[in-house]
Amino acid sequence: MTQAEVLRRLRLFLLALTALLFVGTLLELWLVNHTEDVVQWVPFVLAGGGLLLTLIVISRPQAKIIRLLRWWTLLLILGSVFGVFEHVTNNISFEREINPSVTRNRLIWRGLSGPNPLLAPGTLAIAALLALAATYKYTENTRE
Repeated sequence: MTQAEVLRRLRLFLLALTALLFVGTLLELWLVNHTEDVVQWVPFVLAGGGLLLTLIVISRPQAKIIRLLRWWTLLLILGSVFGVFEHVTNNISFEREINPSVTRNRLIWRGLSGPNPLLAPGTLAIAALLALAATYKYTENTRE
């Protein structure tokens, strides 16, 4: 097997893994009814766009789409950071609501470990990093 074939298979594997993460994220968001307000639709848009772009790159890699996917990864990472922030602040608000006299240390702990999972939004960042790795020095001319 040539190095080019190994690289092609590795790229395909990383892109397929990226697509699976997007599908899993969309499914989980839907199953937990992550649709109560407009902000909760942000990960649907980010994961859906990422999935679409990833599938296009897998099926018909074109320089424009590859660049668009790379830019989309920036949005995914920013959205992931925003999601972690939202989850922590919502956990803190929830704890303050049910326990108005909560101590600062307890509030911090509940912010990090409350009902909104702290690391769930990180899935989008992981998918973004996989997409970046898969498209590193990847152009339609190389078809690697």
